[in-house]
Amino acid sequence: MLKALFIRSGSTGNATLITDGTTLVLIDMGLTKKLLKEGCAVFDKKIEDIDAAFFTHAHSDHISGSRFLKGVVPCFASEGTLDEPDFTIEEGVAETIGDITVLPFGVSHDAPNPVNYLILCKGEKFAYVTDTGYLSEENLALLHNCDYYLIESNHDIKMEVKSHRQKILIKRVLSDLGHLSNIDSAKYMVEMMGDKTKGIYLAHLSDECNTHDIALSTHRRVYEEAHIDWTSLDLRCTSETSMVKGGDWE
Repeated sequence: MLKALFIRSGSTGNATLITDGTTLVLIDMGLTKKLLKEGCAVFDKKIEDIDAAFFTHAHSDHISGSRFLKGVVPCFASEGTLDEPDFTIEEGVAETIGDITVLPFGVSHDAPNPVNYLILCKGEKFAYVTDTGYLSEENLALLHNCDYYLIESNHDIKMEVKSHRQKILIKRVLSDLGHLSNIDSAKYMVEMMGDKTKGIYLAHLSDECNTHDIALSTHRRVYEEAHIDWTSLDLRCTSETSMVKGGDWE
C-alpha cells in the first residue's frame, strides 16, 4: 500500500517521499538536507536509504537540493533538468525501482522538458501533477481513476489578477506555461477521479494569491456541481511550512 510524505510543497521548495513499505522513492528535492533527513526519519530511514530520486523540471524550488544526493541516491531527470543526472528519462518510458514503476509524462511549464509522474505499485496508482499550465486530453486519460493524486492548485485567479505582483509574473502564472489555478485543478480532478480514488492532495499553493480554505472550498464546490460526494475523499492541502502525510497510513 502506497504512502506519501509531502515534506514541503510550494515556491520555497518541494520534495515528496513515496514508499510501498520496501522501496523508497523521492520526487523533487528543492529543500535543505536537514528537511530531507527529517522526512526520511518519518519512515525510519536515512537519505542513503532512498532508492531513487526523480525530478520534474529545472526550477530551483524543485532541484536546488539535488546536490545533497550526488553519489548517494541515483537521480533520474529529463534532458536539461539536472547538469549530470545518473539517468536521463524520456516521456512515456517507465522506470522500475524495486516494486515501484515510475512513468514520466510531459506537461506544459516554462522549463526544458518538464515532466510529471504516474507511480504504479501492486495495482495502485499515484498521480504526481505539479507545475503545469494545463493538462492534455492524453494526460487526463492516462491519469484516470488513480488511487491518489497530488495535484497543483496554485492560485485563485481573482487574487492573482488583483495582486501587487509584476504584470509579467501574473501573465506567466496564468499562461499555459504557468500554474494550475484552483478552478482548473478542480475541473481536471472531476475528469480524472474515479471509483478507486481515495485521496486528493492540493499542491504548490501560492502564499500570496491563495489560501488553504479558498483552494479546498473551490474544489468542494466544483465537485458538488458535478454531483461528486467529496466527503468520502481524503481531500487536503499540502504545506510550504510543514510535512503532510498522504496515501495509506492506516
